[in-house]
Amino acid sequence: MNDDHFLTTEEVLDYLQVNLRTIYRLIKAGKIPAVRVGRQWRFRKHDIDAWLNSNRSNSRAGVMDRPRILIVDDEQTVRDLVAKTLSMADYDVDTAPDGPSALDRLNTTEYDLLITDLKMPGMDGLSVIREVRRRSAELPIVIITGYSTEASAIEAINLGVSGYLTKPFRLPRVLAVAARALGEPAPSPEP
Repeated sequence: MNDDHFLTTEEVLDYLQVNLRTIYRLIKAGKIPAVRVGRQWRFRKHDIDAWLNSNRSNSRAGVMDRPRILIVDDEQTVRDLVAKTLSMADYDVDTAPDGPSALDRLNTTEYDLLITDLKMPGMDGLSVIREVRRRSAELPIVIITGYSTEASAIEAINLGVSGYLTKPFRLPRVLAVAARALGEPAPSPEP
């Protein structure tokens, strides 16, 4: 193939053995040059090969740009469900059962998104959000709530949350809210 050979998105997915979300992240980060043709992306094979060669020393080349998400919820079933859903969508996910544990994790690890339940025993979600905002005004935060009151919703908005999930929620909604909060394309291409 010559240097001007272009690949479709599907061909790049097959060539790199990664998922569509990873390809979008690489385009957005400017790591893989792509040309938009209508609603499709085209990739120069030479650019893909150059990117592969530059990342060959890193065996996790397809994983290095995975956003890291912290999920905080006192209900283990909710924590596990959200964590599994996001992990299957190629995110690095950590969980915490309560506010103090979440703040400890935030002290030791850099996260790209925080998803927290509002109603938890001890330190509630709003207290977690307030403490996180004292440390970082930029961290996107999504709230999970089954007991949303107007006052808590207004306070969460005033604290700059990026989105919310109302229990019970559907798994595609989890993916859509997380992607939006991270500034990523929708989790599946539009028809």
